[in-house]
Amino acid sequence: MHTHDFLLLLLLLLSYEVVAEVVVVVVVVVVVMVVVVIVVVLVVLVVVVIMMMVMVMVEVMVVMVIVIVVEVAVVLVTQFLTPLLFYF
Repeated sequence: MHTHDFLLLLLLLLSYEVVAEVVVVVVVVVVVMVVVVIVVVLVVLVVVVIMMMVMVMVEVMVVMVIVIVVEVAVVLVTQFLTPLLFYF
C-alpha cells in the first residue's frame, strides 16, 4: 500500500504537467494529420483536374485533326472525282 500511495502522490504531482504535455502532443499530432490530409486531398484534386484538362485538350485536338483530315479528304476526293465525272 505504501508504494501504491507513493505512486498516487507522484501521479497527482505529475498529472498536470503530464496531462498538459499529452494534450499538446495530441493536439499537434491531430493538427499535423489534418494538414497532411488536406494537402494530400488538394494535391489529388489538382492532379485530377489537370488530367481532366489534358484529356479534354487531347480529345479536342484529336477531333480537330479528324475534322481537318476529313475536310482535306473531301476536298481532294471532290477535286479528283469531278473531272472523272465530267469525263464519263
